[in-house]
Amino acid sequence: MEEVSLNSEPVFEMEDEGGESEMEGDCTIMESDGQNGEIHGSKEPVPPAVGMEFESYDEAYKFYNCYAKELGFGVRVKNSWFKKRGKEKYIVVLCCSREGFKRERGAKRSRPETRTGCPAMIRIKLMDSTVWRVIEVRLDHNHSNSPASARFYKSHRAKRNSQLYCDSGIALDGREYENLVVDGRYLKNYADQCNRLKLKEGDAQAIYNYFSHMQLTNPSFFYLIDVSDEGCLRNVFWADARSRAAYVYFGDVVAFDTMYLTKKYDIPFVSFLGVNHHGQTVLLGCGLLANDEVESFIWLFKAWLTCMSERSPYALITDQPRNVQKAVAEVFPRTNHRLCLWNIMQKVPVKLGGLPEYEAIKSAFNKAIYKSLTVDEFETAWEDMIQRYGVGDHEWLQALYEDRQRWVPTFLKDNFFAGMSTIQPSESINSFFEGYIHKDTSLKEFLGKYELALQKNHQKEAKADYESRNSSPMLKTRCYFELQLSKVYTKEIFKKFQCEVEHVYSCFNITQVHVDRPIITYIVKERSEGEQNSWEIRDFEVLYNAAEMDVHCICGWFNFKGYLCRHALSVLNYNGVEEIPPQFILSRWRKDFKCIYVPYHDSDNIDVNNPVQRYDQLYKHALQIVEEGVISQERYKVALQVLEESLNKLGSPSLQMWQ
Repeated sequence: MEEVSLNSEPVFEMEDEGGESEMEGDCTIMESDGQNGEIHGSKEPVPPAVGMEFESYDEAYKFYNCYAKELGFGVRVKNSWFKKRGKEKYIVVLCCSREGFKRERGAKRSRPETRTGCPAMIRIKLMDSTVWRVIEVRLDHNHSNSPASARFYKSHRAKRNSQLYCDSGIALDGREYENLVVDGRYLKNYADQCNRLKLKEGDAQAIYNYFSHMQLTNPSFFYLIDVSDEGCLRNVFWADARSRAAYVYFGDVVAFDTMYLTKKYDIPFVSFLGVNHHGQTVLLGCGLLANDEVESFIWLFKAWLTCMSERSPYALITDQPRNVQKAVAEVFPRTNHRLCLWNIMQKVPVKLGGLPEYEAIKSAFNKAIYKSLTVDEFETAWEDMIQRYGVGDHEWLQALYEDRQRWVPTFLKDNFFAGMSTIQPSESINSFFEGYIHKDTSLKEFLGKYELALQKNHQKEAKADYESRNSSPMLKTRCYFELQLSKVYTKEIFKKFQCEVEHVYSCFNITQVHVDRPIITYIVKERSEGEQNSWEIRDFEVLYNAAEMDVHCICGWFNFKGYLCRHALSVLNYNGVEEIPPQFILSRWRKDFKCIYVPYHDSDNIDVNNPVQRYDQLYKHALQIVEEGVISQERYKVALQVLEESLNKLGSPSLQMWQ
C-alpha cells in the first residue's frame, strides 16, 4: 500500500475545473484505524449498483463519496441537468476526480497533469420527485488508488468557521468562512504561530486521526473545534455515542472537572461527569482548552449544550475559579450550581496553615460546615470562629463566606445531587484514566489510550448490571425495609441504603414534640462517634404526614442522596409503616432503570427530514434494547431476535441492495 508522508505536499488535483465541482463532506459508514491517517473499512465497501435508491441527492452523493474514500479516490460532479422551470436538479453524473484532462488556460507556469481520463462514474436520476436512483455505473479506474491518500482529495476534506468547527458543518455563530484543510500539519503550524492551544509534536495529528476514526465508525460521535478569526486552533470539544446516550439517562447531575487544566498537566483536558444507577462515574463529554479564561469556558459549555440537544442539567458541580462561575451563570442560568466541597477542603492547609492557631481554626471550620443542620446554626458557628480567632480580614475565608450558598451543605441539602457534593479523586476523571495518564503524558499518547480506558469503564458498568440482576444481596437485619429494596436497588446503591438500615439501631428516644394536623414533628436522638473516639448524641427533627405517607428529615439525606436516612426510617418504623412509600424509591437507582425509563426525546421538535435527528432518535430507542441484551445470554438472544425481526420488517428493494 502506498505510504504518504503527512508532511509532504499532496500531489492530487485540488481545484475545481470549469463547471465541474468537487464537494466536501464526511463519511459515516467506514472505519479508521487512527494510525498514520490510514482509513479502511472493516469489510469490503459496498459498490454502487444500478437500481440503488436514495431519499435525497445529498445521501446519494455521500454514499458514493464514502465508497470513494474507502477505495482511495476523490469524487467530483461532472455534469448536472436541471428542469426547465426552477432550479431543481434531476440528473447528475458523479465521477472520479481524475476523470478527463485539464484544459490549458495560458498560464505561465502550468501545474503537473494529475488527471488520467478515468472512466469511473455513476449517473443518478430523480424519480417521481421522491427518490434518486442509480441508472448507470462504471467501477473500473485506469489508475491506482490509495486509501491512505484519500484524505488529500477535496471531497474528503473538513470545513471550518471562525467560531466552531463541527462534523455537521454548521456555523453556530451564523457566519461562514473559507474552507480549511484540517490535517495534523496545518493545525500544528497554526498553534505554533498563535498563542492558542499548545500542542506537542504529533498531538495535532493525533486529534485529526482520532476524530476521523470516530466520525467513520461512530455516526453519533460529535465534535466541535474553536478556530480564531486568524485561523488559530483554540478549544476542542467531543462526545461519543455512549456519552451522549448516558446523558439522556444520567444528565440530571453533572460535575465539570478541570483537574488536568488547573494542575498544569501537559494535557489541557477538561471533562463532564455524571453518576449512573450504580453510583459509578460516567463520562458525558470532554474537551481541550487553550486557557482558563471565561470566554473559553463559555465556548465549551455552549458546545456541550449543543451536543446535548440544548438540555441543561438540573445541577452542576464545578471547581471554585471565578471564570468558571461566570461562565456557568451565563450558559446555565437555571441550573443549581454547586462548588466542589472536596476541592475547598483540600485548600484549607494551604490557605490557613500559616495562622497561629491553625489546628483550632481548622476544627472550628469543619464543625461549622459538617455539623450545622440549619442555616442559623452555620451562621452562628462561622461568626464564632471569626470572632474567637480574629480571622475576619482573611481574604480566602471572606471569599468562601460570600459563596457559602454554593458549597456549604446546609444551604444545598434541599437540592438533589445524586450524592455528588464533590469532584473527589474517586469520582473524578481519574477513575476513568487511572493507569493511562500521568503528569508528563502527551496528548498523542493519551488519545491512543482513550478508547481503551472508556472500554474498561463500559465493561465495569455492564458487569455491575449483570451482578445486580443475577445476584441477591445478603440481608443483615430483619427489617422489611431492607428486604423490600434489596429487590429494587442496584447492588451498590442497596449497600449504601443497607448501611442506613443498620444504623437505625443507633437512633433512640423518638419523641413527638409538635402536632399541626396532618403533620407531626418528632425529635430523633442519634448516638454517633465524635471527635477523639468519643460518642455524642445529636437531635434530628423529622416531619411525618400519615395521610400523605410523607416523611422529611432535617438532615436532607433523601434530597441529597436519593434514599431515606436512618432518622426517617426510624419514624416510619415507629408509626408502624411496613413498606417504604413509593415516592421515596427513586427510579434512578433501580436495577432496571435503563429499561423502564423512557428517555427524553422531545419528539414534537424532531425534524423528520433531518437524517442526523432521525439517527439520534432511533439510536436512543435502540440503545434500550442493547442495554437489556448484554445482561445475560438469554436476554442477548431475545434482543438479537428483536433486532433481526425489525430489520426484516424494514426490508425493501432499495435496502436489500445494501445488504
